[in-house]
Amino acid sequence: DRIRTSKDTGLENFPLHGFAQNQLWLAVVALAVELTAWMQTVALAGSDARRWEPKRLRLRLFSIAGRIARHARRIHLRLSAHAPWGHLIEVALARLDALPDPL
Repeated sequence: DRIRTSKDTGLENFPLHGFAQNQLWLAVVALAVELTAWMQTVALAGSDARRWEPKRLRLRLFSIAGRIARHARRIHLRLSAHAPWGHLIEVALARLDALPDPL
């Protein structure tokens, strides 16, 4: 599963010319795959989105329009009211916010 996910995330092609540059590209792809898997395991547990492939995640979650607003020394994320999967992002962010701070 990880190989297919990595190919969907950017492992399928090497967009840069040099070997060292492509090594960096592979490191970024590996980091993106790990962060996506972590997010699906921790933040999206209990929903169907935990098993979505990267293409479906990009289509449904990562493309939702949002705005960062600052008010009273706090930062708020305002999502589009018409986004069909916006509630899922709000639940995921609440779960991540409830996690204890690392030491």
